[in-house]
Amino acid sequence: MQVQGQATAASAVRLPSRLVPGCHVEAVAIAKPLLDVSGVTLQYKTKQHLVTATYRVSFHVRKSDRYILLGPSGCGKSTLLKAVGGFLTPTEGTISLNGTSVTGPGPDRMMVFQEFDQLLPWKTVLQNVAFTLIKSGTLSAKQAEKKAAHYVEKVNLTKFKDTYPHMLSGGMKQRVAIARAMAMEPQILLMDEPFAALDALTRRKMQDELLRLWDDTRFTVLFVTHSIQEAVTIGNRILLLSPHPGQVKAGLNSRGIDEADTVTGQKLSDKISRLLFMSDVEDEGGTFHE
Repeated sequence: MQVQGQATAASAVRLPSRLVPGCHVEAVAIAKPLLDVSGVTLQYKTKQHLVTATYRVSFHVRKSDRYILLGPSGCGKSTLLKAVGGFLTPTEGTISLNGTSVTGPGPDRMMVFQEFDQLLPWKTVLQNVAFTLIKSGTLSAKQAEKKAAHYVEKVNLTKFKDTYPHMLSGGMKQRVAIARAMAMEPQILLMDEPFAALDALTRRKMQDELLRLWDDTRFTVLFVTHSIQEAVTIGNRILLLSPHPGQVKAGLNSRGIDEADTVTGQKLSDKISRLLFMSDVEDEGGTFHE
């Protein structure tokens, strides 16, 4: 899949001046995508069947993208996320991060799940965030605690740093999970429907807080959801997947929360709804449209 306007080579490309009227720049640097998923087919076995979760899915994620995988239940979007995380090996195709093939899990990819029981119940908020840093072996306990405190502050939980998980609301637990993942400073944050189990008001608040956090740090996130509203609110780029087995239907651009509640945002939501219920898929897929 070739995404319109997206670079595929790290080297500069020399363009004839006639292609850019009035422009005297002879070379344009084309940046390599951070994450490259190319022709990925994912399969897994059950007791009775070999299930094809996705079929030849391709997409590119750029640095600082808020990239959304959107589709109906069973389309393979969470399976794709696990493959990017290194927990599944593609049957066909390749996955690379910053030019290096993904062959297994690593600290350059941290995942946040939708379950509230991601935290260690016997550790406080601060200890939960510091735990992964300590286990990575790159920081001393004191250094890990200092860095953990920094990210606890970023998710506005400093007042609760000595609180245990059973005393936190669902939204607060998810903020701790996000802080723990971000404290590792991964190249890409993988989020598998992290707000799906929250009530509607808390879910919208968490979406706002995630965007505030992104605006502060400009991290790269690959976000799975089956909610059109959430995709339009959070994402700057949205990849639509077909029902099982998941194939690329289309790619759309969004301006995020700034337009989610506007007429433009509603038009985009309506367009996504129409595309998701179309029976066909794109031959190449993923060309992004305004």
